[in-house]
Amino acid sequence: MKPFLLLATRSEDVAADSEYASILELAGLEEHELRRIRLEAEPLPDLDLDDYSGIIVGGSPFTSSIPDSHKSDTQRRVEAELSGLLDVLRERDFPFFGACYGVGTLARHIGGVIDGTYAEPIGAPVITLTEEGLADPVLAGLPRSFQAYVGHKEACTYLPESAVLLATSEACPVQMFRVRTNLYGTQFHPELTLETLLERMEIYRHAGYADPSEFDQIRREVSAADVSHVGKILANFVQRYAR
Repeated sequence: MKPFLLLATRSEDVAADSEYASILELAGLEEHELRRIRLEAEPLPDLDLDDYSGIIVGGSPFTSSIPDSHKSDTQRRVEAELSGLLDVLRERDFPFFGACYGVGTLARHIGGVIDGTYAEPIGAPVITLTEEGLADPVLAGLPRSFQAYVGHKEACTYLPESAVLLATSEACPVQMFRVRTNLYGTQFHPELTLETLLERMEIYRHAGYADPSEFDQIRREVSAADVSHVGKILANFVQRYAR
């Protein structure tokens, strides 16, 4: 099997390694089947897409909707590199899966609007599949409604007609969508387990995702959530596109 490629942007080693390990576990991949490039540490090299089964973009501390003048040189470089890559992926309809930061990157690329209107604090809301979502193979086997972990400062406010809405929630209308046949984005985190979420909460305790004084209450709420279904999305993506 040709490997999948994870494009990561977390500068904290613990968070970056945890994200990688969680995707491996939930997607059912071995280390040699998921290569990783940490874009916050090195520029994106020239890629031969024929070497890969698909591209995965994980979450990020970057906030894409802030003015360019407030972004670091690294963030501007990463955004330019991902935009150029998405030009090719979209043209080829190449398998792509973007979670959280990845969904914003994909939405902006097709003309969507990303801002703070539908930001969500750390939690586990109920995600509901649309009719198109129920019919999508990457969501096969999931119930119409399920819980998933979220925590984001921005989300998609406007989704162009070129995208297909696959999942929504009460507080955030665009939770998952598809572009063409093979490019996907989720606002929620299909790669997070309770253990990795709690770990990430500590790493980003003062990053503005939630009030640290409320962490004990948040911890109790997320610990009671049933997110057992959501990891199947990654497994479905891998099974569909492995070649």
